[in-house]
Amino acid sequence: MANSFIGRDMAVDLGTANTLVYVRRKGVVLDEPSVVAVNDTTGEVLAVGHDAKRMIGRTPDNITAIRPLKDGVIADFEATEQMLRYFIQRVHRRRYFAKPRMVICVPSGVTAVEQRAVKEAGYQAGARRVYIVEEPMAAAIGAGLPVHQATGNMVVDVGGGTTEVAVISLGGIVTSLSIRTAGDELDQAIVTWMKKEHSLMLGERTAEEVKMTLGSAFPSSKEPEAEIRGRDMVSGLPRTVVVSATEIRQAIEEPLHAIVDAVRVTLDQTPPELAGDIMDRGIVLTGGGALLRGLDERLRHETGMPVHIAEDPLLSVALGAGRCVEEFEALQQVLVSDKRRL
Repeated sequence: MANSFIGRDMAVDLGTANTLVYVRRKGVVLDEPSVVAVNDTTGEVLAVGHDAKRMIGRTPDNITAIRPLKDGVIADFEATEQMLRYFIQRVHRRRYFAKPRMVICVPSGVTAVEQRAVKEAGYQAGARRVYIVEEPMAAAIGAGLPVHQATGNMVVDVGGGTTEVAVISLGGIVTSLSIRTAGDELDQAIVTWMKKEHSLMLGERTAEEVKMTLGSAFPSSKEPEAEIRGRDMVSGLPRTVVVSATEIRQAIEEPLHAIVDAVRVTLDQTPPELAGDIMDRGIVLTGGGALLRGLDERLRHETGMPVHIAEDPLLSVALGAGRCVEEFEALQQVLVSDKRRL
């Protein structure tokens, strides 16, 4: 009998932009946008994940597509809980499997209250025990860094809501910095720039697409151009503008600078022995932001350190949290423990 329960422990990377679920012995089984569409009149959830994301900026009055997490923390508790529950049920079709042990990732800078909200959401969504792991720790484990050795590992995890910079040694975080400037801020900067420079109003989904296709952090030999569609703020009619990668780089300069600065500040606070290790081993970039063209170059240029991009940057945190589930006893020390109800 005991064996049938093994498969149900899970790890959740509850991200501002995407939520990933890892199930023990199965790997990452779900990767969907953290969006919930709610009918305001009845209060019922209409769609979650991919279906809900398609509705952003396209809903009638009585339907709202909300992103329940903002800056890496829960902004809308009920929606988060509904979303979690929905994802858990998607993964565990059979009802009697309902009470998993769950490892949830949180940004390293969250307050005790924010942490409690995440735990509570996990319990409400049907977990038997909820454990918390800090995102940079999970990202480092997921990127395959030797976190338990006495050497310094530096990880820069650029997500949707937060950028986490941490130096890890001996299974713990030595110095860390969590700033609420990340992917979403880059999108926002593009929206603001297009408004100011071209009097063009963009939706947040379009801005994200522009960032993915044209966005870059460092000049390169070929700077592509693309047509961007939006609404003209003067005439109120749809209009297309041609924009180059160089211009988008200018648009996102401010949030980019904040990210680079966070890395600098963290390096500045790192004990000299560990700084030497990082000089040898380099900085590892993970998270969706690691996919921004030239971000590794930019960090190399500004810090003089070698920079590597993790093998699967979007999955690093989920895989790391998943390792905590697989090797529960061995990795117990990296979890933020609590003596809550069983």
